[in-house]
Amino acid sequence: MTNNEDFLPHVKRETHDPVVKEVADKIRDVYDPEIPVNIYDLGLIYEINIDMDKAHADIVMTLTSPFCPAAEELPMWTHEATCSVSGIHTCNVEVTFTPPWTPEMIPEHTKFALGIE
Repeated sequence: MTNNEDFLPHVKRETHDPVVKEVADKIRDVYDPEIPVNIYDLGLIYEINIDMDKAHADIVMTLTSPFCPAAEELPMWTHEATCSVSGIHTCNVEVTFTPPWTPEMIPEHTKFALGIE
């Protein structure tokens, strides 16, 4: 991971890789139980790396807090969502707090939908 000032979560980066887009779409079905926004659009997914030769995905994600009540479930749900993509058979989900999640990581369209300025 990079330092905070250079870091942009995956959600703010454009990708033209159709498999990464499909993984992102599946991850959008995973919701933080306390916030009515999926974890991708919340900015909790930092990286999605796919190795189709190995049918494997590596996901780097964070939580809104180290004390998140769903700390065990969210990575498991992310793993299940990722492995539901055709051609992905294995997945590693790494949870990191570097950099820590902040509301600034929420994309503008999501902030607008939540009424956050």
